[in-house]
Amino acid sequence: MSDATELITKLRNSIADLRDPETGRPISKTSQIGDIHVDADGVHCNIKLSTHSWPLRSHFASQVEERLRAQSPDHKNVEVKFDELDRPPAPLGQIGMSVKSVIAVGSGKGGVGKSTIAASIALTLLKGGARVGLMDADVYGPSIPHLLGLSGRPEVQNGKVQPIFFDRMPVMSMGFLVEPDQAVIWRGPMLHGAISQFLRDTYWGPLDYLIIDMPPGTGDIALTLSQMIPLAGAVVVCTPQTVALLDAVKAVAMFRKTNIPLLGMVENMSGFICPDCGKRYDIFGHGGARLKAEELKVPFLGEVPLNIQLRSQSDTGNLSDALKDPICTAAMDKIVHSLLTGMSIRAASAPVGTALPVL
Repeated sequence: MSDATELITKLRNSIADLRDPETGRPISKTSQIGDIHVDADGVHCNIKLSTHSWPLRSHFASQVEERLRAQSPDHKNVEVKFDELDRPPAPLGQIGMSVKSVIAVGSGKGGVGKSTIAASIALTLLKGGARVGLMDADVYGPSIPHLLGLSGRPEVQNGKVQPIFFDRMPVMSMGFLVEPDQAVIWRGPMLHGAISQFLRDTYWGPLDYLIIDMPPGTGDIALTLSQMIPLAGAVVVCTPQTVALLDAVKAVAMFRKTNIPLLGMVENMSGFICPDCGKRYDIFGHGGARLKAEELKVPFLGEVPLNIQLRSQSDTGNLSDALKDPICTAAMDKIVHSLLTGMSIRAASAPVGTALPVL
């Protein structure tokens, strides 16, 4: 065996046990290690990842690079490239949706920015290269269309409701079906029917993630969802004040009672950074959600500060533009990275062929 061949074998073996973020299986077992070659410019490695894991590719590249450098310290340049792995989602039972991970975003009370966080998670995943759908399950107060500047009435084609699109992302909301000044006055069974139609009768197409913006509080929508589809889990949004944290505890209890895994908590409106002087003001307090998450043994995903641009752009339907602000970008990138990393760890800890553990 030549020295070059021996080195490439060592390089390949050094990354063989790295876990695929989506399935948790070693990438050597799923044929995700592509070509590895060494030349005068350094070490070059190709890895295959599905679009479900695409938002984590920078983090995964760092893991690969670290191991390759350890095996080839004489090569200063280590290049990791990614190819898209075609791994289509399987239909979800009787619902028929083709989606890999369904994530609910809820809160114990209204007014904490839950819809803004739900839409921001979806947009950040979309920016990362994943195939994402966004469903507004807040039937009484649908705000997703306004946040994204969407309007129009969905059409029905071949027996399926065609969602309204934001860029490549399909969106479905009661806000598309009723006039803005009209109130929805429904009892539980009608709510169940609406959520069922949104899931079963909408043509979502193949998705990596479906983000569901839940109604605030602890109503029966969570129970409906838990009975209809297997959820990857839920994210709870709260603000730092004690009264908001008390309601967040109820939301955590609701998800646990309905056997929906808790993927983490987000602290919204967490301090205000003055754009003129850079000084931070903790108007609503700070750190309460992190402490409560530790107390409840729920992962803490991160915090989003009060931001004038986020507020003003959301009001005018330009949330996606607000997320280009460096402060908002950094906050949401951290939250989504923590969210997907936690899901990846759970996938790796689950025996192959079994359901993921409920937290």
